[in-house]
Amino acid sequence: MKILNKKLGFTLIELLIVIAILGILAIGLMAALDPLEQLKRARDTSTRSTVEEIYNANLRYYSVKEEFPWSSSSQATISLTNIITTYVQSLVDTGELKARFAEDNNRLTRIYLTSTHSDFIDNMDDLAVCFSPESKAVRGDDYSKYDQDGASLLSCPTTDYDSVTCYWCAK
Repeated sequence: MKILNKKLGFTLIELLIVIAILGILAIGLMAALDPLEQLKRARDTSTRSTVEEIYNANLRYYSVKEEFPWSSSSQATISLTNIITTYVQSLVDTGELKARFAEDNNRLTRIYLTSTHSDFIDNMDDLAVCFSPESKAVRGDDYSKYDQDGASLLSCPTTDYDSVTCYWCAK
């Protein structure tokens, strides 16, 4: 009777191949997930929620007071950075927004109230609350096809950020 001496285990070549395959899969997974893009998408999602809240708060304010908080202003595009103490605070004071909106300056600096209508001060038909998204996913969204004034664009490029600045708008 012959006894075969076989060692159980893997050869060095087999282990190196498995490690190489796992490394390739890990690199592919990191490229697919792109942590920086995920952070941008999360920030855009949070800002989009804020934009929708501000848009709805302005409509509620208008339905109660029959004017917008900025009725004394003549600007066509209003940056929330400049009006944080007045317009947003007016919405907070009337109960249309929670107090945390007046405290979140970082997010509000990215948001614009705008309209393509010439009578922006008293006309709610074309009110738009917009922000410029950072992530490719939100830039490709159907609501991201506007310019800073709320006018529609044909499309928003998701790769070339310098050619056209697109805005996501609640209208």
